Amino acid sequence: MDFRIPLEFEKELARYKEFVSTRLLSKLGDWYAEKRIPRDFFRQLGANGWLGLEADGPEIRETNPLKAALLLEHLGTISPGVGVAVLVPVSLGAQGIVLFGNQEQKQLYLPPACRGETLICLGNTESGAGSDVAAIAATATKVDGGWLLKGIKSFVTNGDISDLALITAVSDPEAERNSRISMFLVDLTSQGITRTKLHKEVWIPSDLTRIKLDNVFVPEANLVGKRGRGLQQVLEIFTNSRVTISALTLGTAEGAFRTGVEHAKKREVFGSKIVDLQAKSFEIADFYSKLEAARLVLWKACWEKEQGADFRMGASIAKYLSVEVARAVGLWAADLFGAASVIFEHPVHKYPLDAWASSLGEGTQDVQKLIIFREFMKQGKGK
Repeated sequence: MDFRIPLEFEKELARYKEFVSTRLLSKLGDWYAEKRIPRDFFRQLGANGWLGLEADGPEIRETNPLKAALLLEHLGTISPGVGVAVLVPVSLGAQGIVLFGNQEQKQLYLPPACRGETLICLGNTESGAGSDVAAIAATATKVDGGWLLKGIKSFVTNGDISDLALITAVSDPEAERNSRISMFLVDLTSQGITRTKLHKEVWIPSDLTRIKLDNVFVPEANLVGKRGRGLQQVLEIFTNSRVTISALTLGTAEGAFRTGVEHAKKREVFGSKIVDLQAKSFEIADFYSKLEAARLVLWKACWEKEQGADFRMGASIAKYLSVEVARAVGLWAADLFGAASVIFEHPVHKYPLDAWASSLGEGTQDVQKLIIFREFMKQGKGK
């Protein structure tokens, strides 16, 4: 088994790091202050094939999972908030079209999504439906030529800057719980759409938006996948996205770890550098080991996905472990800086908060444990 990163990925990562260093770092302070990411940044990423989709002749395909993970991990070390905004348009938005869209939808929407010209978000969570995806209340009523959508999607990442949204809604209220929901691609400039940008303190400068749909007409051509299969489709989107959010979360942990270690090497307490205190040196060793373990599990999930194997359990284990280490190392790094860490502009301030956000995206830690247990039993490993 070869654990080396392919040379072509190494070269691409080096080019990406140079881009981030020259095009992002100098602007990041302004983006944080404004809590907004310019659309041109997505177009720049798209032009370089760094948004998670790549053109293969006339076809658009997903970026290799390991390559995508390497890029997102690096971005997460610098700004998890920018990282999640980059993740959403493909891992949550275009992913639905990649997996379930018909040929016409793929030809129409994937090329501009690949170029970063069209941004797609996912509107699924509601005030009473988060971990229990099937509990959504938004409705889709069949009318001549399409559907009327009504309801509120409470917490939509990139909802303010996106052009389109994948929206889940109850299309068949009398059907069984698993067959009530369908998925629709909604133009966010449609009549009846109201967007309210929410105030948050995590994953800055990405936006979190409430989207209200008041009898929004959606043409029949914008039904994504099969009617009544929306629940299964959104769950599969989440399974795929857990691979990329694990990479982002690992980057969050790595960024906090490196920031903390560099500070520990410089700061003196009681006549000694922090890094020279045995208790702290042991903590560094412990966190480094956990980071390596989470990374290996993530790479395995990437390999499983690339091979077309079942990566459901691998993705959830990667998400679970990356969140565990990100939450722990984020607080550890903040503690090393003392009172300075509570200042919004301080480099370490974002890591504990963004690790907390990662624990909620694509399913909480309890949801991951539930998936892991079910897959464990299903695979006969519980005998």
